[in-house]
Amino acid sequence: MIRYIIKRLLYLIPVVLCVSFLIYALLDLTPGSAVDSMIPNDATQEMVDEIYAQYDLDKPMLYRYVKYMFNFVQGDLGKSMISGENILQMYLTRLPNTLLLAVSSLFIAAILAIPMGIHAARHAGTLTDNLTTVATLVGMSMPAFWLGLILLFVFSYVLPIFPASGNNGFLSYILPAVCNGLSMMAGTTRQTRSAMLEVLHADYLRTARAKGVPEKRVIWKHALGNAMIPILTTLGSNLSSSLAGSVVIESVFAWPGVGRLTAEAIMSRDVTLACGSVIMTTILYVVMQLIVDLAYAFVDPRIKARYVRAKKPRRRVA
Repeated sequence: MIRYIIKRLLYLIPVVLCVSFLIYALLDLTPGSAVDSMIPNDATQEMVDEIYAQYDLDKPMLYRYVKYMFNFVQGDLGKSMISGENILQMYLTRLPNTLLLAVSSLFIAAILAIPMGIHAARHAGTLTDNLTTVATLVGMSMPAFWLGLILLFVFSYVLPIFPASGNNGFLSYILPAVCNGLSMMAGTTRQTRSAMLEVLHADYLRTARAKGVPEKRVIWKHALGNAMIPILTTLGSNLSSSLAGSVVIESVFAWPGVGRLTAEAIMSRDVTLACGSVIMTTILYVVMQLIVDLAYAFVDPRIKARYVRAKKPRRRVA
């Protein structure tokens, strides 16, 4: 198990290099930069050249990227070209808001999607199953920003119950959490239904029923336990995406998370902040996927057996 964890963490190195180089190169190719807003209207050419030299913009992109990654290896993500704040501090300040939104959204999705998927699978082909399928199809097709705007219109304008934006207490994150949770719920419900259909008629469930095991225990322990791998994969992917920053939802609700921070950095051409945010988000995403992979071992003992070395019996010397 330890070797597997170390191997997955080593995979993080080429991933970070590729992602950081791509975002750095793409932002360098876009017209304009954050430095352009710092140049006064009456600036001379010497002043312009001095400002560009201060940020190494007079040197090739590859030189600036290598210099940035060299500082990153030393734990320095640099400072924002716009505000001059420490990028790591800015990211860590926004991260708790994203974590709160992601975990609460996952909780909402799980408590709604898993029972709905199980109920639809147990009543496959009935009206309930068809309604669930149609509802999840609509949920998967509905853009997150459109759902967010509907929630804002209904619960912040027509019925002014919740705040429309910002993070000003408990009520502030209910609408973004519900919006993100409903977006997660559709795919998770379909995955739960599909996974449960594959195991509901298995022989071991018939044996459990023949032994007199209550139906509720048969469904929620034996059937759901064996169908949990694809469900866990879907929930883990949704959580990883939310931890990476739900840019659309955070933008609609003006939620101060890392997704909105990255979007603001890209829009302002702040290359240093954008690259630092993307690198930290990539690391967070890969680590989250690793945790999901390790969770498989606790759900299915057969997976754990692949990572545990079988101890060879010692030979007795006669």
